[in-house]
Amino acid sequence: MRSIDPKIELIAAEFTAPNVECFDMFFTGVGDARVHAKLLRPSMTQSPHPAVLLFHGYTGDSGDWFDKLGYVAAGFTVAALDCRGQAGLSEDIGSVIGNTLHGHIIRGLDDALQGFPEKMLFRQIFLDTAQLARIVMDMPGVDENRVCAMGGSQGGALTIACAALEPRIKLAAPLYPFLSDYIRVWEMDQAKDAYKELQEYFRHSDPMHLREAAIFEKLGYIDIQFLAPRIKAEILWGTSLMDTICPPSSQFAVYNKIASPKRMVIYPDFGHEPLPGWYDQVFQSLIRATS
Repeated sequence: MRSIDPKIELIAAEFTAPNVECFDMFFTGVGDARVHAKLLRPSMTQSPHPAVLLFHGYTGDSGDWFDKLGYVAAGFTVAALDCRGQAGLSEDIGSVIGNTLHGHIIRGLDDALQGFPEKMLFRQIFLDTAQLARIVMDMPGVDENRVCAMGGSQGGALTIACAALEPRIKLAAPLYPFLSDYIRVWEMDQAKDAYKELQEYFRHSDPMHLREAAIFEKLGYIDIQFLAPRIKAEILWGTSLMDTICPPSSQFAVYNKIASPKRMVIYPDFGHEPLPGWYDQVFQSLIRATS
């Protein structure tokens, strides 16, 4: 990743707002894919200023411009990544633009079983998060030591990956992160919904589970619990105890391995859904951490 010339391209967005500069940003990531992110920054601000990186849920995209304006109004540069091959403008690892929907956990798994884990798609997406962080940290006016990351579900996993791979991240705020402790998910019979492709892989590629141990070992390359010990950022973690999409116990496997300052906010009666007051807490924490 560090050896790549990102060939950054900023294109003025059609969306406009007072005192805000909005861009479609493209850069070259690992495997020569062109990766897209929405970039917003204050048009009039005192430098240096903080930044926040936003990561979206599985199969989604970087979302509307409007919901990012509050961070810009508070003085942040905002960068919202489009994950490769999902609903946004980023290319996937095969240079295909557009939505390939599901299958990203197991994309490249057969290559990994042959000794080539670097071809796993989520490995590339994890690296995209770190590359995005570096690009934003190097931008004129951005204070590289006041950059934060946040996201829910898949976005929560990418928040963890970003903080692990870019140690300068100041604060990371993951919400019920995905991509954690696949064995635990399997043992709980929760390989459905977001994790359904694990079951589909076994049904089609290993129906008698003869390679189960090897498969779960290779999935470890894209299991965020093994990145967690690298994190130096402060962590604000949100979880809901009724979540059957990303089971809380699979999240604890990650949280318990984080050695940096951390705090978990628990919603006992909620599932994988919007959590009242969560983003208010995150916003206040971003302001405090970057002041």
